[in-house]
Amino acid sequence: MSNTQEIEVTAKDLPLHCPTKQVELWASHPRVFLDLAESGHAACPYCGTQYKLKEGETAGHH
Repeated sequence: MSNTQEIEVTAKDLPLHCPTKQVELWASHPRVFLDLAESGHAACPYCGTQYKLKEGETAGHH
């Protein structure tokens, strides 16, 4: 059984970083920015949390 989370994000959440603001300070790791522009998904290299851009949302310049 895996403890890896998958979090769906919207364009309003970009630029995306992990850990997010919702993570308790005691459970955090160094902040890393994740790029969803090309594939619509990314994984945190520290904790393995999977981030997925919500269907219909676009990442990129507005």
